[in-house]
Amino acid sequence: MPVVNRIADYAADMAEWRQHLHTIPELEFDCHQTAAFVAGRLREFGVDELHEGIAKTGIVAIINGQGDGPTIGLRADMDALPITEETGVAYASKTPGKMHACGHDGHTTMLLGAARYLAETRHFRGRVALIFQPAEEMGGGAGVMVEEGVLGRFEIGEVYALHNAPGFAEGAFYTTPGPIMAAVDTFDIHIKGVGGHGAMPHETRDPVIAACGIAQAIQTIVSRNHYALDDLVVSVTQIHTGTVDNVIPDTAYLNGTVRTFDPAVQKMVMTRLEEIVQGQAASYGVTATLDYVVGYPATVNDADKTGFAAEVAREVAGADRVIANSGREMGAEDFSYMLQERPGAYLFLGQGDGPGLHHPKYNFNDEIAPVGASFFVRIVEKAQPLT
Repeated sequence: MPVVNRIADYAADMAEWRQHLHTIPELEFDCHQTAAFVAGRLREFGVDELHEGIAKTGIVAIINGQGDGPTIGLRADMDALPITEETGVAYASKTPGKMHACGHDGHTTMLLGAARYLAETRHFRGRVALIFQPAEEMGGGAGVMVEEGVLGRFEIGEVYALHNAPGFAEGAFYTTPGPIMAAVDTFDIHIKGVGGHGAMPHETRDPVIAACGIAQAIQTIVSRNHYALDDLVVSVTQIHTGTVDNVIPDTAYLNGTVRTFDPAVQKMVMTRLEEIVQGQAASYGVTATLDYVVGYPATVNDADKTGFAAEVAREVAGADRVIANSGREMGAEDFSYMLQERPGAYLFLGQGDGPGLHHPKYNFNDEIAPVGASFFVRIVEKAQPLT
């Protein structure tokens, strides 16, 4: 079956919801307007329970099916990014410096579309828990919701989520069993030297040269300390030091990101970073400190649930428009916290050509919202069918 006919009937409503959400982007846990809009629609749809204020602005809505059965969880993220929008659309962000550049307005809309249909039809057993989550981009909102007990409180047995994919065929799906997205950590390196006149470097302990040496040495972690066929990224993304051309500064700062799938590899990187920072600092006569911050864990799909989700996707999009073993990516996603606690699957839904995620000209494709909503609906109806 393709897009559910009833959902197709209110595709225009979904586009209106999404475009309204696009005008009111909010960051991290401060999704107050977004949550109010979502709660308002859920009340209109007639959900059985509405729980607000989870992880500050998160929402869990419960829809009861027909007869006893388990509870399945469907999740959408609601937050935006600190980016100045350049789309030029009539419904562009009304908040300078903030925009929906990752499509979370679309993710929220797809789950609202599924909610409307499921509340109307209730063609399933048990219950469905609709999880509207803040702070995916920054703050680990999924982890906070897990810490606040949403999975146990609502007896959620399995969880599913979608993310739009620019550059992939419109309305097509891809996913993979096992790890699909990497763990993400960050590091900060603070170097303290002795500054002085640029014409008298012999009287200084130059943190600029030390920063360059540390940045270069970090590159050897991937090339010389790690098995080449395993996935690992270690990137230095910032170096800040100095103010004028004739002064050697006292300090320098480096920052970067680490992407891994294997905890043993993550531990190796942490060890090598500390060794490199301290060794290089000693060699240049400066001191340095490393602050390593462990972030989101790897997003790991349950093999059985991923196979089931791919089957559902084929029903919605067509067998030739679903890649069920796509391989893994080095991006990160905080839905990983939910998948650590419950079996489930994370899938990508193609939105066609256009600017990529986190680009100031990115805009969610409203044409795929009914596809995503249909996927969510069929996941519930097939996982918990009426007998």
